[in-house]
Amino acid sequence: MSLDTKSSTALVSRPEPQLETIEPPGADDSDRALHAFLAPLTGGLSPTALTLAYADWMAHLISAPARRLDIAQEALRGAAQLAEAAVHSAPAWSLIAPQPQDRRFDAQDWSLQPFNLLAQGFLLTQQWWHDATTGVRGVSQQNEKIVEFSGRQLLDVFAPSNFAVSNPEVIRRSIETGGANFLHGFQNWWSDFQQAPTQGKAKPPGDFKVGKDVAVTPGKVVYRNDLIELIQYAPATGQVHPEPILIVPAWIMKYYILDLSPHNSMVKFLTENGFTVFMISWRNPVAKDRNLSLEDYRILGIDAAVATVAKIIPDMPIHAVGYCLGGTLLSIAAAAMSRDGNSPLKSITLLAAQTDFTEAGELTLFINESQVAFLEDMMWKRGVLDTTQMAGAFQILRSNDLVWSRIIRDYLMGERAEPNDLMAWNADATRMPYRMHSEYLRKLFLNDDLAEGRYMVDGRPIALSDIHTPMFVVGTLRDHVAPWRSTHKIHLLVDADITYLLTGGGHNAGIVSPPGVPGRSYQVMEKLADGPYVGPDDWLKLAPHAEGSWWTEWVHWLTARAGELRAPPPMGLPGTNPAELSDAPGSYVLQA
Repeated sequence: MSLDTKSSTALVSRPEPQLETIEPPGADDSDRALHAFLAPLTGGLSPTALTLAYADWMAHLISAPARRLDIAQEALRGAAQLAEAAVHSAPAWSLIAPQPQDRRFDAQDWSLQPFNLLAQGFLLTQQWWHDATTGVRGVSQQNEKIVEFSGRQLLDVFAPSNFAVSNPEVIRRSIETGGANFLHGFQNWWSDFQQAPTQGKAKPPGDFKVGKDVAVTPGKVVYRNDLIELIQYAPATGQVHPEPILIVPAWIMKYYILDLSPHNSMVKFLTENGFTVFMISWRNPVAKDRNLSLEDYRILGIDAAVATVAKIIPDMPIHAVGYCLGGTLLSIAAAAMSRDGNSPLKSITLLAAQTDFTEAGELTLFINESQVAFLEDMMWKRGVLDTTQMAGAFQILRSNDLVWSRIIRDYLMGERAEPNDLMAWNADATRMPYRMHSEYLRKLFLNDDLAEGRYMVDGRPIALSDIHTPMFVVGTLRDHVAPWRSTHKIHLLVDADITYLLTGGGHNAGIVSPPGVPGRSYQVMEKLADGPYVGPDDWLKLAPHAEGSWWTEWVHWLTARAGELRAPPPMGLPGTNPAELSDAPGSYVLQA
């Protein structure tokens, strides 16, 4: 496949992929149409997968009378304890206390009766359900997790914090405002109803405009093909390190999470520290792109960007950075380059990116053959996985934080969170092509081909153990998308020096961690290629703690591997007039 990098404005023509079209085995159009019709009704979850999980649990529970007796006795014991606490006015939280991550009952008013009894009753029920659905001998591990998780989600609907009459914070606010909170809450609901997503596109909160308020670091689009625009950012210092940085963001969201407002832009931070930065901006696929594959993303994305950077800054290795799914794809590309003996990479940085998917968190609850087939049928109708479908899955994973807490704050308390750039970015989602997403789910999540040496590039398998390039790997402590213990497994897979860093926050906010924000901290420790492996539990005990932003630690690591400062490179390909290049952020990021 030829890549024309002589012109930064001419599109590269790309023939339809020649690989076989992915079709579910035994797929029938009528069956897939039925599944596509059911998908919106089930939130994208496979009814068959849920039915099989509950059947597995119930069948084994029925054949375990002693276990059933224990469950029944536990229910009676909890009810008796709650009744006794009510009669004798037991101290608050004497029976059970919320988990540290459960913030629903943090307010002091929840220590008052009868609200504390209601909260403890709910928590006892939740604990009973967990005990009833786990530890049943013979139930498969995934089915056990599905039953426990789905039941917990259903119970969360009935949490006393979700109702005005049983939430003391809402009652207090109603007294203080004379009921005005409900009026404001209705106004908030009506505003949300009017701005509900249409055709898979939500209106971002606030007035954050791409190219005006966010994604404003100066730069030029120096290359464009059918899938990417490559942005080269203008130098912010008189001299720069000779080796450039190439950032590969995930295409599940827009790239500018790494170039938000000037005060929290990673790109701006890097340029101010003397680095020449390139960023891939992915095109937002539509139905006609249904057959774009993971190989297309590697070839038209990373390979094309690397080739362009090499022409702009010749004879210099590249510091490659991959975020989330972009980091997974970067690992694939790096392994293929190393296998073929032509790697141009001097270092690899992975930000909240997984390469082994055996412990990929609660997302794996939705990944089995039944669920993947259901998702394929859902995508088959539209040609893409829509933004609302992806948002729904993430909301289910964090329903307390992303659904119920917002309902309470916005509609019962009558408040509104102040819009910020991260919220605006989060609402600016993209679609996923049918074929690429199917390959991603099957090859990586379902079969773990990359970690186990079965992933094929150019018709031959690649192995991550072929990577010998020094790596800086970042995990975030509360990551629901790429759990840090999953990202830590890179230690088992590559033959390279690894500096692993664990920072606070989640998948997005933990990565966007500019200096100067109070309360930031991290742990970091290096493992040499020939050094002993340290498991995640021991790593937590041994890794030194540091206060502040991990960005500073990373820049020190990069600087130690970068060359002496020199004059900045030209903007754009040789022979290009920078004045004729499109300004960053380009056009692809603006696509709805």
